[in-house]
Amino acid sequence: MGHDDRRMTLRLLYLLFCQVMRWLALLARSSAAKDAELLMLRHEVAVLRRRVTRPRVNWPDRVVLAGLARLLPRPNRRGLFVRPETLLRWHQDLVRRRWSYPHRRGRPTVAAEIRALVLRLARWLLRELLAWWAP
Repeated sequence: MGHDDRRMTLRLLYLLFCQVMRWLALLARSSAAKDAELLMLRHEVAVLRRRVTRPRVNWPDRVVLAGLARLLPRPNRRGLFVRPETLLRWHQDLVRRRWSYPHRRGRPTVAAEIRALVLRLARWLLRELLAWWAP
């Protein structure tokens, strides 16, 4: 595990801890206050969707959204700006960045000196064959 991986993991754990603490604070609030906040946030999202065409989401947001999306019932997932295809693409991007092996197709390249030597040898051989066949 590299230094950057450890730092990223530590940051993710910190962000998850902060989010869990926020959720625990919600338990102490009344149901009416939570409902009012939920309605207000839904309206804010509707207003912001009119202004922003495509939101920029960083990787901690992606982790939280992907985790919370699994907890929602399927009919409630329709209103999210994160579709299942988007979650799948995020996962594929993560795997692509993490496991990036070089994909070599076909024959490996030949050094210029070797290519020049082969061509010189072919020309010499052609001259020799022509000299042998010519009377």
